[in-house]
Amino acid sequence: MANNLERLQKVIAQSGVTSRRKAEQLILDGKVKVNDKVVTTLGTKVSNSDKVEVEGIPLEKELPVYFLMYKPRGVISSVKDDKGRKVITDLLGEEVEERVFPIGRLDYDTSGIILLTNDGDFANLLMHPRHQIDKVYVAKVKGILKKTDLTHLKKGVKSDKDLLKAVDYRIISTDKKAETTVIELTLHEGKNRHVRRMMEGLGFPVVKLKRERYGFLNLDGLKRSEYRPLTPKEVKQMYNLANQN
Repeated sequence: MANNLERLQKVIAQSGVTSRRKAEQLILDGKVKVNDKVVTTLGTKVSNSDKVEVEGIPLEKELPVYFLMYKPRGVISSVKDDKGRKVITDLLGEEVEERVFPIGRLDYDTSGIILLTNDGDFANLLMHPRHQIDKVYVAKVKGILKKTDLTHLKKGVKSDKDLLKAVDYRIISTDKKAETTVIELTLHEGKNRHVRRMMEGLGFPVVKLKRERYGFLNLDGLKRSEYRPLTPKEVKQMYNLANQN
């Protein structure tokens, strides 16, 4: 059993260091060693008895863990920041000993639901656009949206080289005096600053943004900066949800 072979990038992802996609890049960049030799071939397979190092740090197999967090504004969705700003893993208590990382990201000024794990396969599964997992945001924007503006949300709004779309939307409220609209947006993709760029492209700058739902998961019972482990049932349901598409 100790000699069962697995792809190197999968072993790295399962160790909790990073996602499989980023593990592949680390291999290509020559930052991974197997038995003290640099390996740059993605098809390389290793066994449990092989010594694997990533950026000079030996891999240690961790049991998979899964957390749901209510990310506040003013926190980076990363495990480190070169500007010294607070990162999402700073909010975790000492009881979380595993090397977890966020699944996707929320902007610095965006609050709401975010998932963290050390399971790279789980992270890749949820992040891949083809699995079409709903991510529901509530945005407060400057201006009053008209029907013609709303039709562009599903057709897509060009921003740089991206076509930014919403799969659904719902106007929650409008304030004609303040000239603001609160709108719920459902996305399947999560491109960089997706909602903000999409709304700004239509001429409606975002004042406030919160992600309220990820698949069937929501923030019920959590305050800002709080988190909880996902139950085994929730993890299984998320796997099933992703694999439906």
